[in-house]
Amino acid sequence: MTGPRVMNAVGAELSKLRTLPVATLTAVGTAVVGALIATALTAQLVDQGAPASGITVTIQAVPFVQTGLILLGVLPVTHEYAGAQLRTSLAAVPRRGLLLAGKSVATLLGLTLAAALTVGGVVAATALTGSLLDAPPVEGVVDPWPVVGAVAYLVLVGLLAHAVALLVRHLVPALAGTLSLVLIVSPLLGGLTRHARWLPDRAAMQLYDPTDAVLSAATGALVMLAWIALIGGTAAMLFVRRDP
Repeated sequence: MTGPRVMNAVGAELSKLRTLPVATLTAVGTAVVGALIATALTAQLVDQGAPASGITVTIQAVPFVQTGLILLGVLPVTHEYAGAQLRTSLAAVPRRGLLLAGKSVATLLGLTLAAALTVGGVVAATALTGSLLDAPPVEGVVDPWPVVGAVAYLVLVGLLAHAVALLVRHLVPALAGTLSLVLIVSPLLGGLTRHARWLPDRAAMQLYDPTDAVLSAATGALVMLAWIALIGGTAAMLFVRRDP
């Protein structure tokens, strides 16, 4: 009977996400911002006389839109600690492990949908803008993998933020900590040492922009998953044992 219980928990958590206005606004807003960024990047490439492929623009746009996925990963956890929401959730689902499993799966589904919409919007905006501006044609065979990899990266970085939020429990430190990692610490260390490749976001970047001499897309994803498992596993253990 565990399967039906998990599905019920996932359904309940998905209902919470749908009725959480800031989550919906974040998902929609991230997709819109991604399309606007793609439009600007495409126009810049056309102005330079360069081909504007969806792949090239996606690789350039991902670092800008990842903030929205990070916020979306943080929200399902941190809103539980606002007021008495967590106590209400535990009253409905007393088994903490089941509640956590339902919330994590619902977050994964929400992140996947938001990431697909965002990257799809980037590709569509690139194609539309390039057509309107008569961009030079893209020569050769285009490998679609970076687009799929970009979606996977955004999902993983959102899950990393979800794990951090579960560990620290509050919106501001979870959001600030994850954003500081991907926007400040990682780029700085990346310019100073090759060991920065083992940071979660830099490792997972190989999914859509495989430029590292050591990590491939597969091994980069495994490094990111290891970070998520380490942080998330610690957070899950504490969630099950500590008071609300």
